[in-house]
Amino acid sequence: MYDLIIIGGGPAGITAGIYAAREKLNTLLITKNFGGQINRKAVSIENYPGFPKISGLDLIKKFENHLRKFPIEIVFGTVTKVKRKKGTFIILSENKKQFYSKALIIASGVDPRPLEVPGEKEFIGKGVSYCVTCDGPLFKDKNVAVIGGGNAGIEAAIALSKWVKKVYVLEFLPTIQADKVNIDRFQKLKKRGEIITNVEVKEIKGTKFVNSLIYKDRKAKETKTLSVEGIFIEIGSIPATQFVKGLVEFNEKDEIKINPMTGETSTRGLFAAGDADDVPYKQIVSAAGEGAKAALSAIRYLENLKS
Repeated sequence: MYDLIIIGGGPAGITAGIYAAREKLNTLLITKNFGGQINRKAVSIENYPGFPKISGLDLIKKFENHLRKFPIEIVFGTVTKVKRKKGTFIILSENKKQFYSKALIIASGVDPRPLEVPGEKEFIGKGVSYCVTCDGPLFKDKNVAVIGGGNAGIEAAIALSKWVKKVYVLEFLPTIQADKVNIDRFQKLKKRGEIITNVEVKEIKGTKFVNSLIYKDRKAKETKTLSVEGIFIEIGSIPATQFVKGLVEFNEKDEIKINPMTGETSTRGLFAAGDADDVPYKQIVSAAGEGAKAALSAIRYLENLKS
C-alpha cells in the first residue's frame, strides 16, 4: 500500500513526485517513459524560465535527474485501468500487476491524434510518423509532408528541414494557424518548404513504404496526388485518460475536470495535473505548477485521513 501513486512522467508527474518525495510520502510513479510530449518537441524550448534555449530531451533529462535525487519508486509501464474500493485506489498495469494507494495523481498527458484515413495504420513505421525527433533523420534527402498547420506542424517542418530535401505543410483550413514567429522561420526555408492550404487528406499510399498522399483541394474541388516518402502527422492530441473512465468527471474533450485551485477531481483522493486535465493552457511551466498543486493537495488529503 503506497501513500500516493502518480501516473505519468512528464513535467506534471515529475514535479508532483519531487514534492511528494520531499514530504517523505511512500510514493510510486508509473510511466511509459519520461518526457511525454516533450520527447516529441521538434524545436528548442525558449519559454521555460532559467533556460533561454534548451532542447526538449535535455530539459526532461534535468527533470528526471532532479526526481531521482529523492527516494521515490519508479515503474515503467502502461496503466490499463484504475478502480476504487473502500477508499483504496487499485491500479492495474499492462502486465497484470496491481498497485494500491491511498491517494492518486493522474498526470498521464496526451497521445497523438490519428488522422484516421486509409493507409495510415498500415504505414506506421513505414513512412508514417508522429514524432519528428524520433524519425526525422531517417528521411534524409527525401520529400516529406507534415499534416497540420498549427505551431506543432510548422515546428515539425522546420526541424525536418535539417534533413529532408523538401517539406510540405498541409493545412485543412484556408490559412495557417501557427504563430507569426514560426511562420517567419518557415518562410526562410524558401524553396525547401511549401505550404498547401484547403487540404482534406483522403489516403496514404505506397508499396512496402509510403510513396504518395492523396488529398482533395477543397478550394478547387479536385483530387490531387503529392509524391512524398514520409508523412508526419501533427493535428493535435487526445488526453490519455481512458483508464480512469467511470471514476471521474470528464469534459467534452475527454479531459479530466478539476478544481483549478487544487487539482481535485470529482473523486475524493484523486487529483489530476498537466495536459490530461481541463485547464485551458497547455504549457510546460503550467504543467509543472499543476503537478506541484496536485501533490500539495494530496499531502493535505493524506494528513486529513490520519486526523
